[in-house]
Amino acid sequence: MDRVSQGHTCIDIPALSVGIDPEVAVASLRYFDAAGVFAGAVREAVGRPLPGPLRAVSEALTTELEGATPRGHLILAWRSPTETVVLSNDRTAFASLERRLAGAQHGCMVNQSGGIWTIRVQGSGARELMLRLGSAASIPAPGEARSSRLADLHVMAICVHAGEILLLVERVYTDHLLAWIRATAADFS
Repeated sequence: MDRVSQGHTCIDIPALSVGIDPEVAVASLRYFDAAGVFAGAVREAVGRPLPGPLRAVSEALTTELEGATPRGHLILAWRSPTETVVLSNDRTAFASLERRLAGAQHGCMVNQSGGIWTIRVQGSGARELMLRLGSAASIPAPGEARSSRLADLHVMAICVHAGEILLLVERVYTDHLLAWIRATAADFS
């Protein structure tokens, strides 16, 4: 059993809050052409095109996705020329998107919710934390998605709201990353 699931996940100090968000579903949209048939199916399902290079967008879920709740949202984040990451806090609407894209040609949606954790970093100390764990290049501005190395791990950092960074990390490395974050945050106190 991993320690993360036992509740040892939060850091809450002045100027910095860090914690795993277990409600976020994560998937990889993989395709051959960012303007092709699969990208069109995604646009039809979510109401917007795939984001451009290094971009991230947040979209309120529409009733077109079965089960979408009024507070549900979807994040699309560019990862590479042939991959976009999709995140949602509405598992029912996420499953609806998965069903809608299942038959789409020239691409696929790969649900990675069990293997990738979303760590939410908030507060005025977030930038300093990211600088200490990685570099200035690892800090996304609002509307950006960046992949880099943090704490010697490959991590995707997404910012769709000022003052908040979402870190996507493989679940097996979450304890390692949180240990580095805890040690670094201890310097803030």
